[in-house]
Amino acid sequence: MRVTTSKSKNAESFYISKGYINDKGASTSVIVRKLGTLKELLLEHGPTRDDVMAWAKEEARLETLKYKQEQENKRIQITFHANRQLDYEKQIFFRGGYLFLQYIYYQMHIEKICRKLKLKYKFKYDINAILSDLIYARILEPSSKRASFKVASEFLEKPSYELHDVYRALDILGSECDLIQAEVYKNSHFLGNRNDKILYYDCSNYYFEIEQENGSKKYGKSKEHRPNPIIQMGLFMDGDGIPLAFSLFPRNANEQTSLKPLEKKVLGEFGCQKFIYCSDAGLGSEDIRCYNHMGERAYIVTQSMKKLKKEEKEWALNMQGFKKVSDDTPVDITQLSSDDKGLYYKDEPYTTKKLHQRLIITYSPKYALYQKSIRDKQIERAQKMLDSGNTKKNRKNPNDPARFIGTTAAAKEGKAADIYHYLDESKIAEESNYDGLYAVCTDLLEDEVRDILKVSEGRWQIEECFRIMKTDFSARPVYLQEENRIKAHFLICFLALTIYRFLEKKLDSNYTCEELLDALKTMNFVEVQEQGFIPTYKREPIMDALHDACGFRTDYQFITKSKMKTIQKESKGRK
Repeated sequence: MRVTTSKSKNAESFYISKGYINDKGASTSVIVRKLGTLKELLLEHGPTRDDVMAWAKEEARLETLKYKQEQENKRIQITFHANRQLDYEKQIFFRGGYLFLQYIYYQMHIEKICRKLKLKYKFKYDINAILSDLIYARILEPSSKRASFKVASEFLEKPSYELHDVYRALDILGSECDLIQAEVYKNSHFLGNRNDKILYYDCSNYYFEIEQENGSKKYGKSKEHRPNPIIQMGLFMDGDGIPLAFSLFPRNANEQTSLKPLEKKVLGEFGCQKFIYCSDAGLGSEDIRCYNHMGERAYIVTQSMKKLKKEEKEWALNMQGFKKVSDDTPVDITQLSSDDKGLYYKDEPYTTKKLHQRLIITYSPKYALYQKSIRDKQIERAQKMLDSGNTKKNRKNPNDPARFIGTTAAAKEGKAADIYHYLDESKIAEESNYDGLYAVCTDLLEDEVRDILKVSEGRWQIEECFRIMKTDFSARPVYLQEENRIKAHFLICFLALTIYRFLEKKLDSNYTCEELLDALKTMNFVEVQEQGFIPTYKREPIMDALHDACGFRTDYQFITKSKMKTIQKESKGRK
């Protein structure tokens, strides 16, 4: 719509007109609304002609919006023929769940990071399209890079690049892995404040579909007992469960050595100077504690009670001196029922060679019952091993049931001693002393115990991060061989997890990972005779939540092609 005027001898008239193509193919226009003469309009919208024209243009804009809305609300009639075959090789199925991931991607301004890379390397392909598609495919249909390219071809916005461009882009993404992580962290603040005053750290391993060691891919212990070469990932996560940074290192390297190099990057390139470091006992050595006792940092780490010195261990295992965490009421935990769901603690100063610390021991009847049930099953398995004569121990597994099998030798005169195996009741009794007990060590000497324990309990989220990457995003096995491309693969998994976590947060964490991923995977469309799209998914509350969180809707009975283009722009933060 536009403003047109016509002049006569006595007056100038203002109109809103609409252009169109007539049945002869000629461009023409029609008057939609007469606004009035200049003399009439000056009285209400003056005092000058420019003021009247500005008002008239605003009216034309409103008429345009009204017309578009009317067009969108029109009943659309499309004719189908029962005897007409489908067009040969014509795609009609399109994935739409990526639009909600795209919203987070552009909110984090990752496209601007890609623009910097393009200026630096001067390549011609669209690295932003490649990276975003690989991330969306990793979440919606995790597979190889070749298969991800095929998945991307089913998106509403088709790839503007070729498969060979994907592998070229992996080399760049791998070489700039650290830069991208730092930039993503800085840009993530556009989505709100990061809870980076608490940082969790943990490591996990990933195996390769190769038979020989190569580069950082080394043989090592695997939870799945696979004979494949393995690489390790160290991951920092913030207090809200959102990934912060990662690094890769060989499986034959001690995981404790992975922490300081990555933490130095977090301190320097990310600018995080003040935080509480939290990890399990395996990544809480005294050297690591000392490192995180410097500057404005502090630590809360799990403490192995079995590795405490004799005096501290005796105090920890003593059932006296406990208080209720919620209100500090003294409690005799020996009198608690097994179905009690409370949490109890005691604490004391704990000094080692280098640090003055605080040792907190907690007791949970629920946790004690759980540990006893696990041990009872292991004892049962140990008895079966005795009955069958199979008493070989797996020395690499500390939870092997054979640890409850004792051995004794009965000497015979002039003959070799007979070896007897038995169920070691003293070993069982020793382990039962630790039921329900848990130890935490910290240099936060004045903080409330309940606050310290709340931070420590958050470690489950980093374990969930690894589970999502491995299980839901199929980060393993890794098929790539070159070091930079391997880095790029894990960068894509890392970014996919980050985007997923932010989307989860936008939904107030009201849905499980399985529910959210299932919803995204089902939000697909069918194109109808090049006129528009029909959603193929069932509308549910989680779909409404996704639409409300991202500010656009796809749950109409029919979406015109022009409206779908508008939705795509809105998913990128463009109006």
